[in-house]
Amino acid sequence: MYKDTTIEEINSVMEQAWKAFHLYRKLSLKQRAGFMRAIAFELEECGDTLIQTAMQETNLPEARLRGERARTIYQLDSYALACEKGDWLEARIDTAIPDKNPPKPDIRKMLVPLGPVVVFGASNFPFAYSTAGGDTASAFAAGCPVIVKAHPAHPQTSQIVADAILNAAVKSKMPDGIFAHIHGIANEVGKALVTHTYTKAVGFTGSYAGGKQLFDWANQRKEPIPVFAEMGSVNPVFLLPEKLQSSADEIATMYAGSITLGVGQFCTNPGLIIGIESKALQTFIHDLGKAIQQIVPGTMLHPGIANAFAAKKEESLLQPDVHLVAESAIAPTEKQGQPTIATVDGRTFLSNPVLHKEVFGPYSLVVRCADMEEMIEVAKHLEGQLTSTIMATTADINNNDELVEAVKNICGRFILNSVPTGVEVCLSMHHGGPFPATTDARFTSVGADAIKRFARPIAFQNWPDELLPDELKNANPIGIWRMVNTEPGNTAL
Repeated sequence: MYKDTTIEEINSVMEQAWKAFHLYRKLSLKQRAGFMRAIAFELEECGDTLIQTAMQETNLPEARLRGERARTIYQLDSYALACEKGDWLEARIDTAIPDKNPPKPDIRKMLVPLGPVVVFGASNFPFAYSTAGGDTASAFAAGCPVIVKAHPAHPQTSQIVADAILNAAVKSKMPDGIFAHIHGIANEVGKALVTHTYTKAVGFTGSYAGGKQLFDWANQRKEPIPVFAEMGSVNPVFLLPEKLQSSADEIATMYAGSITLGVGQFCTNPGLIIGIESKALQTFIHDLGKAIQQIVPGTMLHPGIANAFAAKKEESLLQPDVHLVAESAIAPTEKQGQPTIATVDGRTFLSNPVLHKEVFGPYSLVVRCADMEEMIEVAKHLEGQLTSTIMATTADINNNDELVEAVKNICGRFILNSVPTGVEVCLSMHHGGPFPATTDARFTSVGADAIKRFARPIAFQNWPDELLPDELKNANPIGIWRMVNTEPGNTAL
């Protein structure tokens, strides 16, 4: 339906974005926030047409899509508010001390936008992580134009949302080129976007292979640029002895729901569950398997994901000493993902890298460790994760500090006695993690701190007050919070 955007068209789009950058970056925080709120309004105005189109393209149910659109609107509104408040700018002022020897100069620092940002839409979240999703909202808040490459799995949905953004841009009197939307299946389209001279940052949510390729292209440029790629995770769950002894059935029920939520198509899906051999662990495995058998297979996002799930699940199950615990009692159709639980001993897991890989879908592997020492070894050998969870009592935590520290070292969000699925949009959220979960563990893609990804610090030394940005002027005309001579406040100097 949509043709790949040509290299010539990409050049034109990027040139317009570069021109828009020099205008948009000078607009006030209130103007940026107004634009973002206008996008939220237009997204709501798309009505049922958007929902029905997304249902047809993604196989996601209506209730899920309505909830996701509401989340996307909330993201736009909450990031707009954060943009306006200006805390993310990290404004710092250290006034001059001319009598000091040598004299101390007046130095003032804040974050400024990077430039045009290329965003690659995600397959599993057609709204919240795609065209008007968190990356786009963050970039607009930071003062950057955005170029979105639609995900090929839901191009029409992406186009409807793109039209809504363009309508908002016109109504908000934004500069031409502030937003562009392109289509492309060929790798050449993605490479042209990442390597273009005017591209200054990239946002991506998807597979490790896709994110790593974008990261490599960006670092092979004459001028390397940051790529903020979220590339998946197995989100390990550690079952500690005392907690498991008292709550095996409860935990099994909780995790059967988490593993199969959204047909397992979440980046925070718990793909590994690690426990210590015991009667309680066997009870947990039995109860988890029984619960999984009762869950009806769901239709996956598109045939490519369904086929990949089936292939990777089979690869995992065919590994030596991996045993099938249970599958859904209802046979899946060709496009469905069959909920599945398998198990393996800790020593085999440690020696087989295949078992460490993400199986994107409703599948989880229970690792049976011989003792706490082996559980610690498993934790230390896992790669970077978006989340890690510990199911534990207070005594479990206090008695196993080495394990707790090992698990903390590999994740961006550390969860106690809950499930990793569900990512709250709030300032304290960190949705990121050590490589290969993401390409930069210092940043989040959820919550207003995500704005900082698309900005860089600049210090102004000895500039007269009238020539400084409003954010750094003595009078603080926009009323933002700043650190002045190491003291926080939002008043004038």
